[in-house]
Amino acid sequence: MSDSPKSDFIRDIIAADLASGKHETTITRFPPEPNGYLHIGHAKSICLNFGIAQENAGIGARCHLRFDDTNPEKEETEYVESIKADVKWLGFDWGENLFFASNYFEFYYECAVHLIKNGLAYVDQQTADEIKSTRGNLTVPGTPSPYRDRSAEENLELFAKMRAGGFEEGEAVLRAKIDMASPNIVMRDPVIYRVLKAEHHNTGDAWCIYPMYDYAHPLEDALEKITHSLCTLEFEIHRPLYDWVIDNCPVPAKPRQIEFARLNLNYTVMSKRKLLQLVKENLVSGWDDPRMPTISGIRRRGYPAAAIRNFCHKVGITKFNGITDVALLEFEVRDYLNTASARRMAVLDPLKLVITNLPEGQSEDIELDNHPKDPAMGTRQVKLSREVWIESDDFMEVPEKKFYRLGPDRHVRLRGGYIVKCTGFEKDDSGKVVKVNCEYLPGTKGADAPAGVECRAAIHWVSAEHGVPAEVRLYDRLFTVEDPDGAEGGFVSVINPDSFKTISAWVEPALLEAEPEWICQFERLGYFVADRHDHKTGEKAVFNRAVALRDSWAKK
Repeated sequence: MSDSPKSDFIRDIIAADLASGKHETTITRFPPEPNGYLHIGHAKSICLNFGIAQENAGIGARCHLRFDDTNPEKEETEYVESIKADVKWLGFDWGENLFFASNYFEFYYECAVHLIKNGLAYVDQQTADEIKSTRGNLTVPGTPSPYRDRSAEENLELFAKMRAGGFEEGEAVLRAKIDMASPNIVMRDPVIYRVLKAEHHNTGDAWCIYPMYDYAHPLEDALEKITHSLCTLEFEIHRPLYDWVIDNCPVPAKPRQIEFARLNLNYTVMSKRKLLQLVKENLVSGWDDPRMPTISGIRRRGYPAAAIRNFCHKVGITKFNGITDVALLEFEVRDYLNTASARRMAVLDPLKLVITNLPEGQSEDIELDNHPKDPAMGTRQVKLSREVWIESDDFMEVPEKKFYRLGPDRHVRLRGGYIVKCTGFEKDDSGKVVKVNCEYLPGTKGADAPAGVECRAAIHWVSAEHGVPAEVRLYDRLFTVEDPDGAEGGFVSVINPDSFKTISAWVEPALLEAEPEWICQFERLGYFVADRHDHKTGEKAVFNRAVALRDSWAKK
């Protein structure tokens, strides 16, 4: 699938604004809060905001990467760096347009002073519980604060005292003075500043008051002259406050907020709080655990950035919330890797196969295509030796109907090599088959089976003499139910116990030389990536399964 854009209601609005002359260019922004790692839902927003800028690059369009770092209690530099890495990995670049909301703290303060002077903000000394209890509900209007009608002079003095550290946390807040009877509860004198005596990752201890997101965000957009502020639907109810702040503060521009449906996936949780819980409780190995929906997690699992962009393209931009089947994401990964990835042989459940008529110490070169449909990927040579590893399930002592692989007196082709005939097998004390003996048929390497020989299948293999051991990690969906958020026992209760398995496998020697994050298809098994942390080129082979060749959950 192409990365080329398809029309949607947001792009239609932008095209109309450009055509009418309302804007000469388009400026969007991606504004993550650095309080966790980005997830696949953020990828949709990244592709939208940066994609629109790319599509309009000819008229100077751009997308800002802005960190909304106004809450020092939850934000860390680690998250800032991870977000930068994720955006770049997805294929986007902000250039010189990197901004931090915390660099605008003085501007927010000046705007708050402006509101106070104009009778549009006041210092409230009620407790948080008292403020909450007087907000009212959808049928009952709010009750005005007893401090609502203080004079501008008194409010200015108290607000300056807040900045100077004269109040402890929870003793005073600054509220916008709007309408306590508004049918939109968001507009009932929302808090726009609170006291937080916490160290900030960017400004240190320069401030002890911090703006609320709903107040700071429109000011950031205006200061950066954003033309279209694209948000998910949960911010639709906040849009009147966004516009109120823009209309009543001394800002250089008037951005337009437009909402779209967020990405929701089944078998997945997207809440940062829940993802953090998984990490903190060691239910996963970290933010980049390949089972996590974080961008760093799906990258480590082996999902290519192009496949993620294709997925976001296919999901599209709408105004209606819904649930997207994670199978669509997995399909896009398979679809991309089927074309883009080379083939290699690996055996995950090894069974020894001895070619008894091939002398010990002798081996033959077998030439294999690196991709069955792409000659440009070239070929490679592997060694066929007397003893090879095959998959255990490629042999059956008593073959079932429609089983065409190896069994007593049966023939099968070793991928790229000879046809072999099973001549016997050995079992251990438990009755498990541990070795299969066979003979190769001379003249069948690269040639059809001779008359009278039925050979209807080819199996992959790895030379026992030349292959290398590998640690292979089999990942699956983290949850067993489609809606883990709605699980009766909580989302943790439906974690899939089979979502992660480590096995010892045998692989082609070339896989030991692969660079971290190199992706290939293990023939007949699935798509695998060299782990970006634990795979050591030339020393230790560690591969993660990105996705199986087929959707095993469809039957379930």
